[in-house]
Parts: sequence; structure tokens; C-alpha cells
Amino acid sequence: MNSYDIVIIGGGPAGLAAAVSARQNGIDSILILERDSQLGGILNQCIHNGFGLHTFKEELTGPEYAKRFIDQTEELNIEYKLNTMVMDITKDKIITAMNRTDGLFKIEAKAIILAMGCRERSRGALNIPGYRPAGVYSAGTAQRLVNIDGYMPGKEVVILGSGDIGLIMARRMTLEGAKVKVVAELMPYSGGLKRNIVQCLDDFGIPLKLSHTVVNIKGKERLEGITLAQVDSQGKPIPNTEEDYSCDTLLLSCGLIPENELSKGIGVDMEAITNGPLVNESLETSIDGVFACGNVLHVHDLVDFVSKEAAAAGKNAAKYIKNNCSMGEPEPTISILPTDGVRYTVPKMLHIHRMEEKLTVRFRVGAVYKNCYISVYFNSQQILHRKKAIIAPGEMEEIKLKKADLEAFDGLETITIKIEEA
Repeated sequence: MNSYDIVIIGGGPAGLAAAVSARQNGIDSILILERDSQLGGILNQCIHNGFGLHTFKEELTGPEYAKRFIDQTEELNIEYKLNTMVMDITKDKIITAMNRTDGLFKIEAKAIILAMGCRERSRGALNIPGYRPAGVYSAGTAQRLVNIDGYMPGKEVVILGSGDIGLIMARRMTLEGAKVKVVAELMPYSGGLKRNIVQCLDDFGIPLKLSHTVVNIKGKERLEGITLAQVDSQGKPIPNTEEDYSCDTLLLSCGLIPENELSKGIGVDMEAITNGPLVNESLETSIDGVFACGNVLHVHDLVDFVSKEAAAAGKNAAKYIKNNCSMGEPEPTISILPTDGVRYTVPKMLHIHRMEEKLTVRFRVGAVYKNCYISVYFNSQQILHRKKAIIAPGEMEEIKLKKADLEAFDGLETITIKIEEA
């Protein structure tokens, strides 16, 4: 059985950035396991630009962004296995995987970084009534068909869900000659970035209908049309608000789910809101020496933030190895509590002495707030009160905690993050 200091599950943007960071922090024995036929993950099919502004200070396409990290991985001689599916991970960090070359094999790791990314929510999870005709795709599947395989899914398109992939595919399908008739969104706000709403819908005259959903699918062999209806505050269709649209393609962009079957198999404690692992300031899960980063932890809006988070995970995993497979002596745990509009935080807890000088805490809100404040409390004392013109669920927010401030606060037990009305 081969042994490595660090094994990284996933060769997408998170896995690559974590591997590069771990190598730069002095770890030579690293292995990346990737189930696809090439490194880069989902970025390989994201041929639009807008990537890399934070990381490389220039605008790149998805494949260009991935290539930067793949090149670094090659230059640093980091070992990787492609077409390799990880089947199981045990608490003592024995990884069972398989591929066509090696068959079924086991690997022993001193530390593991989980970077499996996420998957799209399928039609089966949405309970849309109607038959199951050809022409119903997830937005990511359609993106792969168009950008990599060179197939057009259809010519008349309706998109359900205003996540970023759905918005981007509205533009992509239009540029390829299809007619995108409408983008419908169940919630009263869009789930995508504001810039994508402007660049992908407004610039092409594609209507966005908020508080709407698909209530019927027409056609048996091939999709012939759909029925939209307005929904109430509970998400239930309102009678007599139905509208019929003829179309041959329905794209679903209804949310992303972190790929955490392996995480649950090890016994990692999970966060109910994100469907990702609970992690501390080091991005370490409840299992000693198992770290998580990227979209397997929580769904990000920008890949630049994925890379930054993954670099921290790689650095902390390297620190764990150098410290004889330990993050240091146990110390009091300080809980980070999301409340009053804040849905979750990453991390969810911290240990002051293990922190870097600054710790970035990322979070999302549960509704659209205008002229509000992001407030941070140490125990019951307000420490930060930052005004924001608008906060929306589609945009990730962050605050930075300084180690010196935490050390100076006597008897700190909880850090509360909330949204307060102006």
C-alpha cells in the first residue's frame, strides 16, 4: 500500500490550489485523485470570461484559469491520477480507489483534503409534474454539450432557476442561435451574481420572472412546451396565473449540492444549511487531519475565492504534517454564530492560537437587504457595524477577524454575525 503525506480528493480548482499551496509550504509527498480524464474540473467547460480578476489581476476564461494551476502543478512535480474514482475513506485515512490501470487499490495518507466540488440539483429533486420527454437538461449538462461536445440541445429554450450557470447558459444559447424565451425563478430574488443578470439577460432582452415556477411539462417523446405559474410566499403556485410557453428545451439551474458522500462515509460532522462539512479556522473537519475546501465545503460565487480558500487548506494541511500530524494542543473552542439573516458561516468555530494574524469568515444571507448593517458581536459586545447598500443571497459576504483583537478580548466564548436594519 502506497503512502503519502497529503492526498487530495478532486483535481478541480480547489484541489489544484490546495496541492500547489501544500507543496509551496514544504510538503513533497502529495497525490491528487481525479475521477475525470483531465485536471481542471468544471472550469474546462466554462469558456466564458470573468475568472481570475482577484487571483491573477486579469480576466481569464475558465480553461485559461485552470491551465494556470495545472501548469503550476506540473512545474512542482505534484503527482496525480486521472480517471480514478475514490470509493471509500476510513477514519484512519486509508483511501480505497479504482481505475482501469491499477484496478482496486488502497492508499495511506497522513492528511486528506476533500475537494470534490458540487453537483446540480436534478429534475427528480424538483418534483415537476409531467412526462419525462427528451429536452430537459441541467444547465451544466447543456453547457458541456455545447462547449465541449459541440451539440446544441435545442432551439427554443426556457430556463428554470436563475443560478449563475443558468444565467450564463441563457447568453450562451442565444449566441449559438437559440431563442431563450424566459428565465423563471421560484424565489423573489435571483440566485446569481448581479453582473450575470445584467450581462446575460438584460443585454440580450431575455425576461426574468421572479416568484415563478414550472407547473407542467408538455410532450411525451420530445419536450413541446411548459407551463409557468406565479407562486406565493410559501412557494406554492397561485391559481389562474398560468402561462404557456412552446419550447423544445428546458434547462434547470436550481441550485448546487456539495458532493459529500465520501465526507459522510468517514463520519464528518455536517452543516445542515450548506450540506458541507463543519470546519474550524484551519478548514479542518471534525475528523483529525481531514480538511475541506471549495464547493464541497460551501458553494462559492467566484472561483478566485475557491482558490484562496483551498490555498489556506493546503497550508494548514502542511502545518499539520510538519507538526507530527497535530494542529497543536486542545484549547477552548470559540463558536461563530450566524443569526438574524445570516444563514451560515465558514468556518463555524475557531481556536485563537491556531489562527493566522487575520481570518476571513465567509457567509451568505437568506434574503435581499437594503441599507443595512453587517454587525459582529464578541459575546454581547458589538465590535463591527458596517453599512451595506444591498446584500443578496447570490453574493457571498465576508468579514475579517484579527487574531490580536480576539486575544485582547477577555473571556471570549462566542462571535455572533447578524444583519441589522438601518
